[in-house]
Amino acid sequence: MSITKTLKKDRIVVVDDVYDNLLLLEAVLEDELYEISLVEDSTTGLAMVEESPPDLILLDIMMPELDGYEFTRRIRENKNLPYIPILLITAHYQSSVVEGLDAGADDFIRKPFDPDELHARVRSLLRLKHSIDERDHMANMREDFVSRFTHDLRTPLVAANRILKLMQEGRFFSITPDVSQIFSTMIGSNQDLLTMVNTLLEVYRHEAGSKTLRMYDCNIQELISEVAQELTPLAEEKGLALNYLVEAKTTGDNGTPIQIMGDRIELRRVMTNIVGNAIKFTEKGSIDIRLNSTANILTIEIQDTGLGISKQDQAMLFERFRTGKHQGCGSGLGLYLSRCIIEAHQGTIDVKSEAGHGSTFIINLPIIPPN
Repeated sequence: MSITKTLKKDRIVVVDDVYDNLLLLEAVLEDELYEISLVEDSTTGLAMVEESPPDLILLDIMMPELDGYEFTRRIRENKNLPYIPILLITAHYQSSVVEGLDAGADDFIRKPFDPDELHARVRSLLRLKHSIDERDHMANMREDFVSRFTHDLRTPLVAANRILKLMQEGRFFSITPDVSQIFSTMIGSNQDLLTMVNTLLEVYRHEAGSKTLRMYDCNIQELISEVAQELTPLAEEKGLALNYLVEAKTTGDNGTPIQIMGDRIELRRVMTNIVGNAIKFTEKGSIDIRLNSTANILTIEIQDTGLGISKQDQAMLFERFRTGKHQGCGSGLGLYLSRCIIEAHQGTIDVKSEAGHGSTFIINLPIIPPN
């Protein structure tokens, strides 16, 4: 028994206000077994593309209502459409290749065209379309896998920690101090893994464009104060001073704190990560958090007296899965996620450091203009 696999035909939409031109293009392309749709009206053609996106658009430039340039711009501005290659075709020598390419077209050919050249350009653009579709498909599969994997991994980790804490409390049997310490180590390791899993999930949400920020007026002074208070015991365990310094110019004329527009939970995640890292990689001295502002920008500086970061490492510090060379460095996702969050707030994050002389992380966020 033989099974015949049916290959999907590439669908091409041809838009030209001159019907004879449509028939000519159809005659040239029909031998290649494409599925060809001919459209005389550019407005109808645009609606057809938006309703059922083809694999390729062949587009005349000089048309009433929507010319080829405007048609192309509207396709490229529609974020609900997948990538569709566009080949502009014109008989007018005054038509601008530059304007067409700037509008978002992928290629350009003038009439009268050589049929072999047209075939070659069509094949080239269809290869590009298939390559991009395959890349996007693989990216979607990867994101789906990571999302499912992280979700499925979190449940047993949380359950395991609950059981370990009950065992550490002696709910099932009596334990010695040594055994209690073993349980503490296991719980800590599980918590580190759970943090990494949660961070990985957040990274993929940002990369997939599925992360929705809840933007409200945010009192950043109050937020940083909470983070500093929460992390002070961790600093004190290492004999470090954690100082929070607020400049007078971070308040308005009436003494109220300057506000930013932000997602409080996500900004708190960034501050906890940056200050936590400063504590983690500083053995003696202090961590200073400074807050100041200019007319339009609020600046947060987190300065430590740790080992510092080499110029080579600084260049890759905020990249995905780029870990530092310090002992105890994590997955390399925390700073990358922090960058994603800050950039989603229309801000910037950077570092100034010199090996052996500590580091200063600098976060700039736009200020809400006063009423």
